[in-house]
Amino acid sequence: MYTKEEIFNTIKDILVKDFGCDEAKVKIESALVEDLDLDSIDAVDLIVKLQSKINQKVNPEDFRQIRTIGDVVDAVEKIVNNNH
Repeated sequence: MYTKEEIFNTIKDILVKDFGCDEAKVKIESALVEDLDLDSIDAVDLIVKLQSKINQKVNPEDFRQIRTIGDVVDAVEKIVNNNH
């Protein structure tokens, strides 16, 4: 089981270290495209990196409607906490 805070911190770590995002801009309400300048390829890369962190397969369909970091946190929480 992962808490939303743990999931957020993992996502934040990936965005800062692997995508070069400004840590100050990485907030739960930050929009991936508008605030962090991520594109669709970055989104796929983020999903791949999250899969390795949570050791579970992620269905890209679960991420179709994602717009903010909070949306990512919610989607990942559903995956990790419902599969146990």
